Amino acid sequence: MDTLWAPWRMKYIKTVNKAGCFLCATARSRADKKNLILYRGKKAFCIMNKYPYNNGHLLISPYSHKGDLNQLTDDEILETMKILGKMEKVLHKTVRPDGFNIGINQGRVAGAGLVGHFHIHIVPRWNGDTNFMPVCCSTKIVSQALDDLYTQLLKTMSAR
Repeated sequence: MDTLWAPWRMKYIKTVNKAGCFLCATARSRADKKNLILYRGKKAFCIMNKYPYNNGHLLISPYSHKGDLNQLTDDEILETMKILGKMEKVLHKTVRPDGFNIGINQGRVAGAGLVGHFHIHIVPRWNGDTNFMPVCCSTKIVSQALDDLYTQLLKTMSAR
C-alpha cells in the first residue's frame, strides 16, 4: 500500500474547526483577494486552497452550510458542478496540467478536514509531480505563490 504524507497540512487540521467553518466565513466576507475567492455564483463559489496538495488546488462549494451532497438543492448541485467545469478549463489554460484529481470527502473517516460544509476538491496533476522531498524531508514543494497564481487565474478568467 502506498502512503501519502502531507505534514504541511497539520497547521490547517489544528485550526480549521476551532474558528468555525472557514468556507462560511470567507463566503460572508467581501475580501475576495485576501480570501483567495476566484469566482462567485448565486448558489456556489470557488476558493483557492490555502494548504494545497499541489499548485492550483481549488475548492468549489455551495454557500449553504450543508455537509452532505444529498442535502443540497438541485440548483446548488448544478451550479457547483458548472463552476467545477469552468475552473477545470481555467486551470487547463493557465497551469497546463496533465490531469486532475477531483474529489469529495464526506465525513471525517472519509478524509474530510472540514466536516459539515460540502465541497469538491480539484487538484491539478503533472507527470512526475511527486518526488523524494515529501518522503525524505517532510517537505512538499508547491512551485508558485498563492497570490501569484490567484492573479494569473483571474487574468485567464477575464480573458474568456
